[in-house]
Amino acid sequence: MKTSHLKQRLTSLRSRFLPFIAASFMMLNTACSSTTGNGQVPLDIPAATVGQGFVPTPTAKKQIKIALLLDTSNSMDGLIDQAKSTLWKFVNALSTTTYENEKPELQIALYEYGNSRIPAREGFIKQVSSFTGDLDLISQQLFSLSTNGGDEFCGEVIHTSLQQLEWNGNAEDLRLIFIAGNEEFTQGARSYKSACGLAKEKDVIVNTIFCGDFNEGIIGQWKNGADLTKGNYMSIEQDRKTVYIESPFDIEIEKLNSSLNATYIYYGKEGSSKKENQEVQDRNAEYYGKGNKTERVLSKTSSFYSNSSWDLVDASNQKDFDITKIKESEWPEELKGKTTTERQLIITQKNNEREEIKKQIGVYSIKRTEYIATIAKETGQTSSLDDAMLKAVTEQAKDKGFTIQ
Repeated sequence: MKTSHLKQRLTSLRSRFLPFIAASFMMLNTACSSTTGNGQVPLDIPAATVGQGFVPTPTAKKQIKIALLLDTSNSMDGLIDQAKSTLWKFVNALSTTTYENEKPELQIALYEYGNSRIPAREGFIKQVSSFTGDLDLISQQLFSLSTNGGDEFCGEVIHTSLQQLEWNGNAEDLRLIFIAGNEEFTQGARSYKSACGLAKEKDVIVNTIFCGDFNEGIIGQWKNGADLTKGNYMSIEQDRKTVYIESPFDIEIEKLNSSLNATYIYYGKEGSSKKENQEVQDRNAEYYGKGNKTERVLSKTSSFYSNSSWDLVDASNQKDFDITKIKESEWPEELKGKTTTERQLIITQKNNEREEIKKQIGVYSIKRTEYIATIAKETGQTSSLDDAMLKAVTEQAKDKGFTIQ
């Protein structure tokens, strides 16, 4: 047989039998998984043989995924200010959330739209952050936002966030979009109805927040956009300043915050800059008053505030933490040259210190909450961004089986 004919014959055989070989590997993998109970690919079977149809086991922890889509066109400075100043208040309100007595993870993504600094070919839409649990990063990015004139395409930004973000996970996860703006919901070539239809397919609830008169927002179809996914429609006063009531306990909480920061031990390539950013966001929160900074400090004691990617104390509390895997170059100066035992002892000491500080902050937090409750009754309240978001999240979380105290 000629060489060329032999090659053709081998190619034909390979194309006919490879699918059966791959299928056999998949069946073997399924059988092994069912006996081990871990749902993972056995070590003696290369992952590449599993095929593109393999679906990984969902994460054990339930998640609350929230995408914030903020209009940053001209005249929306008030909205951006509210977003900056209410982040920590919002996180604190969610910190009591549980699902079957387990704490969920909080993931936040951020988009800006309607800003003429963003190229028109991109629909004046920019992904500022994909889903992340790094709350300091979200705070940093909120403070980086600034307004400029542009066209506000609500349907386009909803569609873009649904396509770009990773919404997969457990069926019980709470997936929410909050879109806020002050123009008609119908602008742009992308229909808001098709975008909201895609959201419904992905089990994502779209909540709409119109910055202006309630009835004007209804006329502009903001309510209809929310109704399509059984979301909430709300209107807020975009220029209203968030009210933070200062308490006699804020000073003590601030002192404890300094001690809390001292328990963080950075590591890795970005560790040092992340540690610096932690303190920068403390100062950013204080820009809106002592009360807002206190809200941030309280957030730092919640399970949502985790920095295992750069802090050794948080990292050491992860199941897969292995102190021996950290390279010598990634250790902070004060831990370089020390033995593994010495390093572990220091991390444990800092962990114990942190837990004690959190307990002390918790005591002051209870007293502060009681104090504010009595004062709040005396102040008139109008709709603000945090009020709108908390109302929606509370209702929708309960519908998904979450409990918020």
